[in-house]
Amino acid sequence: MNKVVNCTDRSLVLERFEKESQKKCHSKSKPKGLFFPAPIPNKVILGDSIKVLEEFPPDTAQLIVTSPPYYNAKTEYSEYVDYQEYLDFLRKVFVRCHYVLSEGRFIVIHVSPVLIKRTSRNTSSKRIPIPFDIHRIMDSIGFYFIDDIIWEKPEGAGWNVGRGRRFKADRQPLQYKPVTVTEYVLVYRRRTDKLIDWNIRKHYDRKPVEESKINGGYDVTNIWRIAPGTNKRHLAVFPDELVHKIIRYYSFKGDMVLDPFGGSGTVGRVAYKMQRRFLLIDKEPSYYNVMKEMISELVDDSTRVDYSIENNVDEEL
Repeated sequence: MNKVVNCTDRSLVLERFEKESQKKCHSKSKPKGLFFPAPIPNKVILGDSIKVLEEFPPDTAQLIVTSPPYYNAKTEYSEYVDYQEYLDFLRKVFVRCHYVLSEGRFIVIHVSPVLIKRTSRNTSSKRIPIPFDIHRIMDSIGFYFIDDIIWEKPEGAGWNVGRGRRFKADRQPLQYKPVTVTEYVLVYRRRTDKLIDWNIRKHYDRKPVEESKINGGYDVTNIWRIAPGTNKRHLAVFPDELVHKIIRYYSFKGDMVLDPFGGSGTVGRVAYKMQRRFLLIDKEPSYYNVMKEMISELVDDSTRVDYSIENNVDEEL
């Protein structure tokens, strides 16, 4: 059942689900010490993640998978006054993510340094080390750093940015700049004094825990060789394979997977196919429409999906 919910109605929806959660989690039959997630259905929301996530309770998400918007991705203008404003924006989003993420669970961020092209022949290009600045933000908020997975693209994938062409032609020392074919997949865990084993043992339902075991082959090293994804309606998309691996390694079936920068909805699509719930948020109406269309075509009639629109962006649709 697909349902459209406006911002004014969402508080009533959350109130209902919180009551259901209390009824389920505080019943006499509930074993003590077990973890119960907030029973929130699949959602696709048009709005600012900072404001939207303020309306969700703790234990909403058991995994967050996201790729923040690139800094100065649109060369004709900047959405941010400067780089610090961009970092401040990300911090606000990740603070809200920390609040809704269950204790000891994971947030996985796909990010890479950004190349600022030179404005003239008399100026230099510059690479901004966004992953390292994001680490400082995550550490200060309350996340443990777990892993830096390296996503390696096929050779030649980075030539389109022009990096390395000068050295290839001149071969002069000091001019060397390698073509970038890797990006970071940073893995953090919500800080807790409980071991990861606690999240496994104290899950309320043993069946999805057993069904989520990693059988067969798996990635032994932190180098993942995956071809880039493509989508004509989005500039930069997650490859399905990358999202599949993340969800496989860092969640159980039935978990809620959140992407606060939903984009084309890849996280939601892959999560649904892997029997997880999804919460997708994006402030761009065009991306919301893409996600809504894609999810509507994907889910079956028995699957509930709520499509929500913030009041302050209604006029943009």
